[in-house]
Amino acid sequence: MTDLASVTDRIRSAVGDNSGLGKTVRLDLGDAGKIFIDGASSPNSVTNEDKPADATVRISWDDFIALSEGKLDPMMAFMQGKLKIDGDMMIAQKLAPLLKS
Repeated sequence: MTDLASVTDRIRSAVGDNSGLGKTVRLDLGDAGKIFIDGASSPNSVTNEDKPADATVRISWDDFIALSEGKLDPMMAFMQGKLKIDGDMMIAQKLAPLLKS
């Protein structure tokens, strides 16, 4: 079973020192927790802090796992209201490659 810590570590590895995001993003996974990607700092960092961000992506844990496994299309999730974005949508679109498992 995948947990928040292992997902955070996987995203941290994908982000590396310089993700190219140039902004901050918070993944709000409901009761499962939060993942904060600081793509504005050098080096970039990924934590489970609940901090303000340039873009916040809200998605349930189960839908997030389906998305990261390629079982849920991001555009369909957005259109169906399973994925909501507050803030800079362009930043959120740059996330897709970082979230794949």
